[in-house]
Amino acid sequence: MERHTPDCPYLGCLFCVMKETNQSKWRANVANFFKEFSTRNEDCQVLAVSSLWNTAKAHPNDPEFIELGIFECMAQLIWKGIKNRNWLAQDHNIFIPYYAAHIIGSYSMNTEEFALRAVRAGVIPALVELLRCRLTWVELRVAVRALHHLATYESTFPAVAAHRDVLELSIQLALNALEIVYTHFLQFVDKRMSYHCDLLTRGMDGLEMESRKAEEWASQLQCWSLQLITCFALREEFLPTICQVNFLGQLPHMWGGLVNENSAAGVGVLHTICYHKLGRLRVAECPGIIEALCNIARSSDDWQYMAVDCLVCLVQDPNTRLQVLDKAAVALVDLAESPNLGEHKSLGEVLTNVLLEDYVPYPSPAVIPHISTRTRHLLDDFAAQREKIKWEKTAPKEDLHLKQAAALVVKLEGFSKFSAGDISGAAAKYSEALSLCPVRAKKERVVLHSKRAQCHLLLHDAEGAISDTTRALSIHNPANRHRKSLWRRAQAYELLSLHKESLLDAIMFVNECSQQSASESDSKSGSKIPDYVERLVKKQMQASWLFKDAAVKHGNIQFDVNDSVDSEEFEAEEADDDDDVDDGESEWETASESEEAAVDGKDNPSKQETNRDLKRPIARNRPVFKGITLQDLLGQ
Repeated sequence: MERHTPDCPYLGCLFCVMKETNQSKWRANVANFFKEFSTRNEDCQVLAVSSLWNTAKAHPNDPEFIELGIFECMAQLIWKGIKNRNWLAQDHNIFIPYYAAHIIGSYSMNTEEFALRAVRAGVIPALVELLRCRLTWVELRVAVRALHHLATYESTFPAVAAHRDVLELSIQLALNALEIVYTHFLQFVDKRMSYHCDLLTRGMDGLEMESRKAEEWASQLQCWSLQLITCFALREEFLPTICQVNFLGQLPHMWGGLVNENSAAGVGVLHTICYHKLGRLRVAECPGIIEALCNIARSSDDWQYMAVDCLVCLVQDPNTRLQVLDKAAVALVDLAESPNLGEHKSLGEVLTNVLLEDYVPYPSPAVIPHISTRTRHLLDDFAAQREKIKWEKTAPKEDLHLKQAAALVVKLEGFSKFSAGDISGAAAKYSEALSLCPVRAKKERVVLHSKRAQCHLLLHDAEGAISDTTRALSIHNPANRHRKSLWRRAQAYELLSLHKESLLDAIMFVNECSQQSASESDSKSGSKIPDYVERLVKKQMQASWLFKDAAVKHGNIQFDVNDSVDSEEFEAEEADDDDDVDDGESEWETASESEEAAVDGKDNPSKQETNRDLKRPIARNRPVFKGITLQDLLGQ
């Protein structure tokens, strides 16, 4: 191939080739370029590959380069980088395997036909070698991304699965990704590879940016590994490999962090596993996993609906129902008045049917074995509330007025006891008021549940506070946006050292305060975020930092996360019971359609606002480092 411009010193330069105006010659020249490129050893080859990567990102659905042989070329370049370390050390060739794997992933992510062409071009063996960590963690990241895209299609999954160690490698990578990035990049200032730094910052200086981007990439490395595992989890024959206790037990704690909130991460894998009988059996047997799912289900996690789905699947299955119901009943009852959640447009009906499927009033242990007395009483109360909803539909309005008035009197008695320091007595009065209050009086019930949660907090009953705040948030309109309950649940999760759940509730609380402040004309309206709320957010961001475990294990870094955040000032500011309730609303809201559907067996879903304008902050106060030379890599 001849050079196309006199000033270009390189034979077959891609940029010269692209200047050809004759379409047939252009195609022939590009095809020849792809065919010969991996055999050449000129300088500045990385510029061509970088340009192709930018094209793949911008036009991933354009078939032209694919038809001309780009997949074959990229596979050969990866192999060259793995086998020829001398070539890898020349010029900036160290970047080429990374860009090549990225190009494969970009062109195969949207179109099955392109993925088939990639498989036929032989890209999978090269990507698997990168997955075996033949180079470094940055190539691992793009290799697992590309393999995930290829595994999503029915026609190309068998080619990925044919490499029997792909699944096991993905599992180990999901378990160890954060530690790998910490020890290979973040831990030591003098061992940062310079080309890693360049990839992370794109030429923008700043050690802080490198650290933040490394956190994002580490999260992606873990989450993309989990997405690849999910492709295997869809097929039951791979579940015995996936459903190992050491892996299942870690899944609820793999959450992507604030830097990767768009990935369902570990709960997404569990969601897939629980749709298989074998998967449900293994999940039900895994210590602590049901409790973890309950915590996610009762949180401000964007993926809480997946945790609810998992619990529903487990309780519906006769083989796991009794094993799971005792642990999950409280969480499901707490959520039973949520109008919509995820794909459930009538969640109340779903949860009612699941919880009361084999319910017998006041059963003896012989009727429902292996269920605790506490759970039996809980189901009794839940069934009684369903009957109360039925009664209220036909009851005279005067009777409901009398009940609500009686509930108000008892609530005021509870508030008096609370003010006098009798916290247990106040909690008992709020419970009495809830038993009197009509189910349709949703505003009043939100306040009562939230106030009783405050009592639970002061009595250090974190579980009781989580239960009451979740009920208040489920009843509130719009759901999951009652400020006091978000704050109190954040405190309750802090008491249990569940830092992620506490952080997400605190962030949602901050978001609600900010939205209220923006909607009010008076800048001194009292919706300013208190300092101790900011302290809680910062504290929980540190405690739930993705690299915390790796830092403690390898870096001898101490995290002081045991100091509690004082909330007395906040509670004093919010002493008015009803300051979160719009006085312009009716005396009580009508029962939600999901409640009525639960009673009547009808599907009449209500509308719910599902989009949350939440800009979550990213942790920035991390250790900073610098890079090292290429020879450190080549000497490994």
